[in-house]
Parts: sequence; structure tokens; C-alpha cells
Amino acid sequence: MWSAAEDASWGRAVARGLLRGDTSPVAGRLAGNGPQAWIAFDEEMRGLQRAHGPRIPCERLEARLCHPDGRVRAAALAAWRNPPLQLVLIRCADWVPQVRDRARRVLGRAVAAHDPAEALTGLTPFVLRLGGRRHGAWAVEQLEAALSGRYSLLAAWWRPGRPCTTWSLNALTPEQRDRILARLRGTADLATRRFATRVTLAAGRCGVREAARRAATEPDPVTGGMWTDAVLAAMAADGPDDEAVDTLLGSRSARVRAAGVTALRRAGRAARAVDHLADRSGEVRACARWLLGQDGGDPYAYYCGLLTDPHRVSGHAVTGFREVAGQADGPLLFPLLHHPDGAVRAAALAALRGLGLVVEEALLLAMLEDPSASVAREAALCLLRVAEGLDPAALAARTGPEWPAHTRRAAFRLLEGRGGSAELRACVAMLTDPDPGLGLRARARVLGWNWLSTLDEGEAHQAELGALLARSARLLSVDRLRM
Repeated sequence: MWSAAEDASWGRAVARGLLRGDTSPVAGRLAGNGPQAWIAFDEEMRGLQRAHGPRIPCERLEARLCHPDGRVRAAALAAWRNPPLQLVLIRCADWVPQVRDRARRVLGRAVAAHDPAEALTGLTPFVLRLGGRRHGAWAVEQLEAALSGRYSLLAAWWRPGRPCTTWSLNALTPEQRDRILARLRGTADLATRRFATRVTLAAGRCGVREAARRAATEPDPVTGGMWTDAVLAAMAADGPDDEAVDTLLGSRSARVRAAGVTALRRAGRAARAVDHLADRSGEVRACARWLLGQDGGDPYAYYCGLLTDPHRVSGHAVTGFREVAGQADGPLLFPLLHHPDGAVRAAALAALRGLGLVVEEALLLAMLEDPSASVAREAALCLLRVAEGLDPAALAARTGPEWPAHTRRAAFRLLEGRGGSAELRACVAMLTDPDPGLGLRARARVLGWNWLSTLDEGEAHQAELGALLARSARLLSVDRLRM
């Protein structure tokens, strides 16, 4: 699937091809592309005709339908028996009223000749893209009315003297509308998913449990929020539904789970908030603490119980405890630095650092070599405040290729924090590091390094700097090397 930028580029290329005499149908060349391809084709074609009018093959109806002159566009609409619906839709938002009106009548006839599910599913992303134009809201209103079944759209496309014998979008049955909306809700286009969800919810054809299921499984946060709000509104009006609440609580989305936790109170299940005090999301943990407090419980006491139970404690539990703890709670956190679970060790380090409590330097240096990458990272963050006083040789030794990548990253971060010639030596040594990220960081530091300043400050001997410069020569320009 192409991006919008690629679609636009292809649309402009097709327009230029038409200028060069390409005889292949434009609809065939743009088939399968998104709305932006057609919009770009229209804009490019109009610009080309404005700049090179006599050179454009105006016998092509595609070119005439995009002509700068509104009379030419209107004539093309009248002459073309089976125009591409995408170009007709663009003309439905035309700035010339006569072109707009004619395009809307043509669209009515064209849509009537197509399968409704195919036509509406294919046109919806296009309609929504054009909805932001000055006259683009008309198509959005027509589409929404058709899918909600509020009124007949044929009247908008009918004119006196033309019999109303063609298919009307108002003839869609509720089952047809449901099928079309289901297809639109499943599309990859986010604007279409959100539009279809809004129409579905406005029609009120989705029960609270079905809405909860959609909220829990929806990958788009905005659409998921719409379903979630609908679930909460339904339960506020009709009473709690335990199955819907449990569905929300099982979602992978933090916002949806937080809504489920909040809904526990109305469902009379506030005591179950303790199950979510160690959630991976801070938003959910905060909702659980609030709910537990409203129910007369003590989140702090529950966290303390979790931390002192080696079988129940988790990294998220430690993080949640940090959110209610103070400096006096250090004795509960220090023993967790030796917990067998790396996530717990890392969370304990982060909590101690956040509380401003000092961990023994020797222990932190040893934790740089921890098998857990998160522990090594947190240990480096704890040591940054004293990086200038650390032994540079010991840190440099941990950047060797025999160490795991996360240990090398942690040691290099401390050497960066220390600065000076120790950092330069590490950067040059890591230019060929097997970890792409580390190698890129080292090269960026070497490229921006002020070699003369290092020499003037006497941080390294001239011979050593010369050797480091020689190893870095392939990265530097001739002017930098000459300097």
C-alpha cells in the first residue's frame, strides 16, 4: 500500500504522461491508488493546461474534466457517459456552482449503476479527503445520510423533467448498511474507520458488550476511545454490565483498561481495583489507586505487601510503589536490587534514583555487567551524577567487543558523561562497533569533536591525538584533517 506522498507523486506523473500523449485510460493507471493520487492528478492537469493550453490533448475527457475553464469542465461532465467516480467527486466540490450541480447529478446516476457496498466502500476515503474543501461537506453529508438511513439522497440529485426510476441509496436495508459499515470499520484508512465508527454509534445499532469488544480490540487509539466512551455512556444510562467491564479490563490499550477500572465502581466491584495496582500503565495504576482509596482501601499498604512477597513482586509493582513512596521507604527497595527478576532490579534502581537515594558505587558498577539490559541502563543513569570521578580505564574496558551490547552502551554513556580525552578514546575505539546504534553515536561524536581544544587543554599528548586522528581520518574531510 502506497503512502499519500507516493500516491500524489504518481498522480502528477500520470498527468504529465497525458501531456506527452499517453493514450492509456487515466482510470486504469490510477486504479488501486488512494484519494491523493486523483487529487494530485486534477491539480497537476489543471496547472499544465493553464501553463501549456494549446499543447494539451483536450480531446481527452480526463483533461477537459480538469480544465481551468468551468465551461469546459461542465461540458465534459455532460458528454461523458461513464466518467471515473473519483473525478466526478472532485467536481462535486468545484468552485463553479454550475459545475458542482451537474457533477452531483452525474454522481447520483453513476452511483445508482454500481453495487452499493462496492461504491460506498471505495468512495468513502475519497469523500472524507474532500470534506475539508469549501464545498466538500455536501458529499460527506450525503454519505452519512445514506449509511444512517435518515433520508433519501435521490432528491439531491434529481432535477425537474428527469424521472426518478434509478436505484436510491435510501433503498439500503439495515442489513446492507451494517455490512457496508462493517467493511468501512475494517479498512486501514484511519479517517474512514473513525467516520464509520461515528455513524455506527450514532445509529445505536451496537450493544454495550459488542462496543466493549470493539473498544478492547481496536488498534487506533482515537477509534478505541469512541467505542470506550460509548460503553461508559451506555452503562451510565442502563446500568453496569460485568461482561462489558471485564472486556475493557482485558484490553491492550491503557486508556481502555483505565476506563474499565473506573467502571468497577459503578458495577459495585471497587475492591477488584487491587488487581490493577501493578498494571504496566501508569494511567491504569493511578485509576486503581483512586478507586481503592474511594472504597476505603490503602494502596500503600497493598504495595508494601507486594514488595515483601518475592513470589508476587514485579517490576510494575515496584514502579507503582515508587508513585506513592517517600525517601523513608528505601529499606523496602534496597533488597530488591538482588531479586532474580531483572525487571524488578531495574525498577528498584529507577525508584531509588527517583527518590534521590544513593546506591553504593561499587554495586552500580557491577550492575553495568548485569545480564538484563534494563538493569545496566538504570545503573548507568544512577552513575551519571558521579561520572567525572569514575575510573575511565575501567569504563573503557567494558566497551570491548567481548561484552554484551547493553553493557557497552551503558559504559559508553558514562564515558560520554565524563567527557574529555577518555570519551574521545572510546569513540574512536567504537567506530567499528558491531552494534549499529553505538557505531553511529561514536561516529557522530568524532565528526563533531574539537581536536584543537583537546590539544590546547592538555588532556592528551600530541602523539596520542595524532594516532587517534589517523584512525578517524576516513570520516573527516580534507579541510578538517589539514586543520
